Amino acid sequence: QVQLVESGGGLVQAGGSLRLSCAASRSININTGNFMAWYRQAPGKERELVAQISGGRTNYADSVKGRFTISGDDAKNLMYLQMNTLKPEDTAVYYCYARKGVLAYWGQGTQVTVSS
Repeated sequence: QVQLVESGGGLVQAGGSLRLSCAASRSININTGNFMAWYRQAPGKERELVAQISGGRTNYADSVKGRFTISGDDAKNLMYLQMNTLKPEDTAVYYCYARKGVLAYWGQGTQVTVSS
């Protein structure tokens, strides 16, 4: 069992920056094997994949490419999502996701609101 807890969400003005953190209750080898990702879900929309990282390799949704950066700190069991040049359309609940083999884990989500 892996517990995931997101933090760092809040209200930010368009053009600003925010860094989300995801704390794992046990080692998840963010940079050395296991798969982790950030998803988001806006009101009235389905949950979408924002960024993923596995074995140091990253991938991003087209809508955030060049603005968001996913990274991990294995020593602290933390994953980050650095969000720059935020836009109102980035407003959503952001979820941390981890997969270890056949098991998948979700955080409770953290709200990010970007004002115009």
